[in-house]
Amino acid sequence: AGAVRAPLSGPAEPPARCVCYGLGRFGRCPAARYQLAFLLLLLDELRVSTGAEGEAPGSSTGPVPADAALSPQVPPARCALFDPAFSAREAAALRALGLCLLPENEEGKHGVGGSATLFYMVHCGKALYNNLLWSNWSPAALSKLVIIGNSFRGIEERLLSRILERDYSYIAKVLKGVEEVALPSHPRYLDTFNDTSVHWFPSDKLQELSPEVWDSVEEPMYQDCEDLEIIRKGEGAS
Repeated sequence: AGAVRAPLSGPAEPPARCVCYGLGRFGRCPAARYQLAFLLLLLDELRVSTGAEGEAPGSSTGPVPADAALSPQVPPARCALFDPAFSAREAAALRALGLCLLPENEEGKHGVGGSATLFYMVHCGKALYNNLLWSNWSPAALSKLVIIGNSFRGIEERLLSRILERDYSYIAKVLKGVEEVALPSHPRYLDTFNDTSVHWFPSDKLQELSPEVWDSVEEPMYQDCEDLEIIRKGEGAS
């Protein structure tokens, strides 16, 4: 989890919330359990110093003392999850860990609402990332996003450009405005975190994009997409 600290320190505003999509059936799938464990380690790693007694977090300019109190930057109560495949027992286990569950399938259409947010979306369908970008399609909103998920560079390399631009236009349009760092590979977890990167959207890079990029805000519909890879709202998990 410490491997993502440097990328997460890049945004102007560190994440204060977390949203997790597509974790999977961790009650019966080892890869999903590893991903859940990594999420919990990540939340624990993202801690900030509360400073000396009566001192506001971040107000000290000196080094953090070894015995300084640490508080969660993203407490479990501010981490919300959704996967239509969760069983009742899995949902109860997540609540017992102090995590929250989103009440409905958002299809990734989650606006940050002014709060810097970490999105944990390992091995999710491309439409989920595309929908998330559409829901936050402005430099101000995108600069508050950090996404841990499938490599955008990898998506660009694997898809024909006409398919990428037709079906996942928001991914295509943001490629020149995103910074990406791959998670370090580990031989034990190759199938669990392969092709996973940390993505963030620096304001200066977003401002360099053509103004026309921001003009089109049409909601993605995917009428011509043959393999959507996500479960739509109202559909049940297989």
